[in-house]
Amino acid sequence: MTTQRGDTTLTALGTDRPELSFVIPAHNEEGNILETLKRVSAKAQELVTTAEIIVVDDGSADETVAKVKSADVPTPVVLLRLSRNFGKEQAIMAGLERATGQAVVILDADLQEPLRYVDTMMEHYRDGYEMVYAVRENREDESFAKRNLTKAFYRMMSVGSKFTVPEDARDFRLMDRAVVEALLDLPERNRFMKGLYGWVGFRSIAIPVVLEKRKEGETKFGFRGLFSHAFTGLTSFTSWPLRVWTLIGGILALFSILYAVWITIRTLIWGADVPGWSTLTVAVFFLGGIQLISIGVLGEYLGRIFTEVKGRPGYIVAEEILAGDHEAAKDA
Repeated sequence: MTTQRGDTTLTALGTDRPELSFVIPAHNEEGNILETLKRVSAKAQELVTTAEIIVVDDGSADETVAKVKSADVPTPVVLLRLSRNFGKEQAIMAGLERATGQAVVILDADLQEPLRYVDTMMEHYRDGYEMVYAVRENREDESFAKRNLTKAFYRMMSVGSKFTVPEDARDFRLMDRAVVEALLDLPERNRFMKGLYGWVGFRSIAIPVVLEKRKEGETKFGFRGLFSHAFTGLTSFTSWPLRVWTLIGGILALFSILYAVWITIRTLIWGADVPGWSTLTVAVFFLGGIQLISIGVLGEYLGRIFTEVKGRPGYIVAEEILAGDHEAAKDA
């Protein structure tokens, strides 16, 4: 089940649209979520008259859901419990679908993104910017390999692209209702949100942020998850991995000619122990490997097309609960 959009989603919070919504995706954040809700609620009380907090539980296996249900904060808290782990991108979309505020802030549940930056975001928003997003001021806390792989990824994303995916951008951002509606109108299911934020456009500004250390738990994005996420971004917004094989074919043809010349010269001068053996062996294994790689890239694109054609929803909401009231507002 997916939630409905528009003013029909305001039944749990009244009929008026709140000024600000906070969307917080959470996966196994039992050690952080209550403190996060307290801080977010306090910040909301500082900034606006009316606000709401949407927590999206992305298939947590710990006590995250129970902690959110027991939350006792002044700002209304809505919990969306997804039926399983669909990934952060889909959890964000579920939260945006349910959020009703005139402006929406996306915030991680791990307390790494200091809430003081929301003040700056609101200032820019009131100055007319429709999207204010955070970028990491530095990556000194990351390994050399991760820093350089990240730079390489953003360079690859920029090749042949008609829009810019800001380097080091975070999901932590404030968006006007118009931006949220534009994102919700996009039909794809394989979502790379940082690319979609850039694709929809609107008047945007970046603010540098310094991340704090996690209070509890560990990051949910390991190297494998980051690699998969990056590949989703490349296949969603660029087609050069497909086009590059024309270039590779041309290079291979050139090397084949040069190698044929070398084999001819070597045979004339030194002779050959087994005529043709080395040429055939190298050619078969090398070209076979290249063909398998190219088929693999084609398969990735076809697999994503297959996913889109099936038309399955990106996520399923199992429950929608108003925190403090343990009775489910909606059941799947």
